[in-house]
Amino acid sequence: MINKLSIIIPVLNEAENIVSLLNHLNENASPENIAEILVVDGGSTDGTPEKILNTKFAHANFTRTDIRLLRSEKGRARQMNLGAKKTTGNILYFLHADSFPPKNFDRFIINEVTKGKEAGCFRMQFDNSHWWLRLASWLTQFSWRACRGGDQSQFVTKSLFEEIGGYNENYIIYEDNILINELYTKKQFVVIQEKIKTSARLYEKHGVWKLQYHFWAIYVKKWFGASADELYRYYKKHIAV
Repeated sequence: MINKLSIIIPVLNEAENIVSLLNHLNENASPENIAEILVVDGGSTDGTPEKILNTKFAHANFTRTDIRLLRSEKGRARQMNLGAKKTTGNILYFLHADSFPPKNFDRFIINEVTKGKEAGCFRMQFDNSHWWLRLASWLTQFSWRACRGGDQSQFVTKSLFEEIGGYNENYIIYEDNILINELYTKKQFVVIQEKIKTSARLYEKHGVWKLQYHFWAIYVKKWFGASADELYRYYKKHIAV
């Protein structure tokens, strides 16, 4: 089997970021390793779909048909599951719209799958120099489950993704962590030591310590058995404002 990546990007009002990300992917991957890029829109109202459809690359590796726009109900889990169903590659690569993977990310991922690792992520680096965010970024080099999150991006073979049932659509938030927990139980997870750079925009909006407190609160609530609805209500009250 020839290993190929299907890149799945869930978006909602990402007009400011999506063209930069698509250009970044175009410039930092080899086209022969990419089956397609699926951008799954959850109902944007800021012109995101139009930006995707009108993207033109200065140095085009990908053709127009390599990048497809899908429409979905709102909710990252729903959007990513829909994207996964439409893929043709045997490796799924889930990527947030404000996270920029390292050069040759496709080769790094394919190399790990070739060695028998069916899932994993990259180390992360925030685009902010606050000491806590630098420390949090540094900790992502380790394999500890508590250091994982969707901003590090997520690759998983399509067969393993289907085996575990994909993303749990009951979770409006925390869906990345639920999937990662499932993957860790398979003992196939690897942390690639190259760095993906991700935006600290949510920390900048709310304040580093305030947002980190709420993230810890969500983690602890889940640990003590909070339901998906309880987690979302907390998120909506304290973060999604």
